[in-house]
Amino acid sequence: MSKLRIGIIGVGGIAQGRHIPAFQMFSDDCEITAVSDVNKERAQEVADKFTIKHVFEEYKDMFEHVDAVCICTPNKFHAEITISALEEGVHVLCEKPMALSAEECEKMLEASKRTNKVLAIAFHYRFMKNAQAAKKLMTEVGTPLVTRVQALRRRKVPGWGVFTNKTLQGGGSLIDYGCHLLDLAIWLMGSPKHIEVNGSTYNTLSKTPNSVNQWGSFDHETFDVDDHVTAYIKFENGASLLLETSWAANILDDQEHVSISGVEGGLSVFPLELYSTKNGMLMNSQAAWIPGEDDPGVEQAKNFIDTCLGKTELVVKPEEALQVSQIIDRIYQSANK
Repeated sequence: MSKLRIGIIGVGGIAQGRHIPAFQMFSDDCEITAVSDVNKERAQEVADKFTIKHVFEEYKDMFEHVDAVCICTPNKFHAEITISALEEGVHVLCEKPMALSAEECEKMLEASKRTNKVLAIAFHYRFMKNAQAAKKLMTEVGTPLVTRVQALRRRKVPGWGVFTNKTLQGGGSLIDYGCHLLDLAIWLMGSPKHIEVNGSTYNTLSKTPNSVNQWGSFDHETFDVDDHVTAYIKFENGASLLLETSWAANILDDQEHVSISGVEGGLSVFPLELYSTKNGMLMNSQAAWIPGEDDPGVEQAKNFIDTCLGKTELVVKPEEALQVSQIIDRIYQSANK
């Protein structure tokens, strides 16, 4: 294979803002040959904007023109499109979360194994410079004991697209935003298996009339997804993780925080800091410079391309993305008891 031919399914904001520009940076190894969208007029506009040859309304019609696809649709369609593509011999990079439910994720994983095609999930936080550096520093942390994750926005419910549509998205702040940092934290921990999950979900603030929101408007009367979630997760190796995520919360400011306290030391990812004891002292260390791309979407695209071409392995393996969805399912189930 000389160049990997890539198709984009769903041409909304994430496709135009991240995936298409990232793939087009690697023109020596890949070419975006097709786009599809249920709104064919919009698909044509995007094709013209990025100089892409083929335009389709029905995603299945593109398969003969591509070797791989990037799926940027609402969550409800992830499983259906992924399985269809894999069964046609097409590699898949699917936007996060992997699917609406762990059950759908398992079917996607089975299809990938059966067809021997690449299935990557776009948890791009793993490709951030700080995250890649933190992974290397986990040898200084030793065995993880307690991990804390905060993915908090003060008043930023996405007022565009279908983010507040439970039928299409499956949930709110947890499945859209918190999943990123949950995935990152578990990856840094070495992907231990979860054994216990307890969670609580809230959406009172977003159901309040005339609530302040910085990211557009939405209908408070029909709002039926979570805007604030807390959870406690225990793993089979004895480690635990405390998670909090929100789109809307009465807090001081937005926060993205992942910290791990281990046997040998600890670290924080944002900002990157290492905590240790040495010579009877408590030591805090910071990196003066961290290598890597500022845009994690670029490294994500490169990893997918190189994996499809047989040059490397996935950074985000579908089995790991499946566990994130399993935990999300269990948080929602726990909250609804």
